[in-house]
Amino acid sequence: MPSAPRNVAVLILPSCVLFDLAVPLQIFGYPRPDLGAKRYRVTLCAPRRGLIRTSSGVDLAVTHGLEALRTAQTIVLPGIDDLDMMIPPAVTRALQAADARGARFVSICTGAFVLAEAGLLEGKRATTHWMDAPILAARYPRVRVEPGVLYVDEGRVLTSAGIACGIDLCLHVVRRDYGASVANAVARRMVVAPHRDGSQAQFAARTAEALEAGAPVNTLEPTRQWARERLARPVPVSSMARHAGLSLRTFARRFHAETGTTPLKWLVTERLLSARELLETTVLPMGTVATRSGFGSEVNLRVHFRHSLSTSPAAYRRAFRGVLAS
Repeated sequence: MPSAPRNVAVLILPSCVLFDLAVPLQIFGYPRPDLGAKRYRVTLCAPRRGLIRTSSGVDLAVTHGLEALRTAQTIVLPGIDDLDMMIPPAVTRALQAADARGARFVSICTGAFVLAEAGLLEGKRATTHWMDAPILAARYPRVRVEPGVLYVDEGRVLTSAGIACGIDLCLHVVRRDYGASVANAVARRMVVAPHRDGSQAQFAARTAEALEAGAPVNTLEPTRQWARERLARPVPVSSMARHAGLSLRTFARRFHAETGTTPLKWLVTERLLSARELLETTVLPMGTVATRSGFGSEVNLRVHFRHSLSTSPAAYRRAFRGVLAS
């Protein structure tokens, strides 16, 4: 019996960025009968009903006010273009009330400024577009701003970096709610990468700077894809460096610059993703799952699951097995 859809409210304010709005509507609100049961029920709301002018000059007709936040399990804050705009007190009160009852918050790009104004980021790690991160840090000194990552998951409060990083964060939310198989299926439908770890660097900024300087732009993604195809066997970092045609030191430095992590930590993350999908979509014995995902033994698989996901492979399988078709 499929569970009831999760209620998601997407709150837009004047100068809302259309791309930031389209992302959660596409991922949470688009009907996908081929992916099984309806998993989210999405409501678009604003401080008051009526037309809301976006940053692109397009007016959106919104039929729900702040009352939609009272029953939402997840509240999404798309980015705003006008960072000097006063956030209506009614909005901050509604967000604080939702926080008091345990709602989850997801901000995309400069939507973090709305959460910060409501006091929901105090003492927490958060991110936003790399160009606006210094403003967020200066304006809200009690927020631990991390400008160099794609997204930050603080449990009930999740924030993403600029624009397209909202796709990564929303897919991360789907993965948390329904498992890797559902998130991967949604990503395939959208023709986007199924997973980019939140610690990965906002290297789009570096790419832009390189283009302006006339430097060639290369990434190590071909080598990462080569490694993904070999997860079931040992993948030494030296072999990855050889595939990339780089010295070990240069490879490690470039890899960290692009992903925000080390090659070994990245491999563990990829192996965990592989193991999660095998647990969700097959009835293979645990030892076989461990071998195919590259952990080698069932004991090693359990250790990594406990450390990274705070659960066991068996419990994870019980929670998510067959959820894609339910």
